[in-house]
Amino acid sequence: MNILNHIHHSDPAHIEHTVLVLPQLLLALPFVVVLVMYILAVAVSNKKHKKWPIYRTVCWILGVLFAVVSVAGPLAIRAHTDFTAHMFGHLLLGMLAPLLMALAAPMTLILRTLNVPQARKFSKLLKSWPSQMLTNPVIASLLNVGGLWILYTTDLYSLMHQSTLLHLIIHFHVFAAGYLFTISMIYIDPIFHRTSFIFRAIIFVAALAGHGILSKFIYANPPNGVPADQAETGGMVMYYGGDIIDVFIIFILCFQWFRSTRPRIKIAINQ
Repeated sequence: MNILNHIHHSDPAHIEHTVLVLPQLLLALPFVVVLVMYILAVAVSNKKHKKWPIYRTVCWILGVLFAVVSVAGPLAIRAHTDFTAHMFGHLLLGMLAPLLMALAAPMTLILRTLNVPQARKFSKLLKSWPSQMLTNPVIASLLNVGGLWILYTTDLYSLMHQSTLLHLIIHFHVFAAGYLFTISMIYIDPIFHRTSFIFRAIIFVAALAGHGILSKFIYANPPNGVPADQAETGGMVMYYGGDIIDVFIIFILCFQWFRSTRPRIKIAINQ
């Protein structure tokens, strides 16, 4: 009874903060685990091979950091009631963190850390049809941008704040879909089911359009329970912030495309 009275007379903000602690821990823990595993893999692989590039480790650390900031701490707490903060978290979790972690080449690190039999088994996993499907640019774009359309144009956004399980599933989906989208557009790790540059460029432009149109839709049509002023600011954050991150993906894709044409240019000159 004393506990119930204490809860009844407690500060509502304090109760809300307490309720949000568990989801934050559950969302942040996997990122902390993969950070430790990555660093351990670097230490092990450096004993057998040449030194792993420091910039890749830095990218992984920064990617994990931005992901954790988006799901745990002040920004995550504020995002529960502030749509603008939520949208900043979306950019960190669904776009910036996946890009940085993709640049860290985790699959390459795993392959060079494992022994030969284990590496062959892992390669078979990367070559499997589920891997082919999930890394296909069309499927990855639908999971990423399509998932956002469902989230912000239905009651799913408001339901997310009423169900802890739904909250966890959506946040994991946002990151996973963002990561799959990134690695389907720019090939940093080994990809056994490659698509052409022109195909990826076309799908990327379509995905950019879908993301941009959604941000404008949010600006004019706030999700259920979101005040108009927060929807306007959040839509602008999604539109302009997304463009800034997408510029880096465009640069990497074009740079890789340019490098792939260099041998052909040399042959043409020699002939």
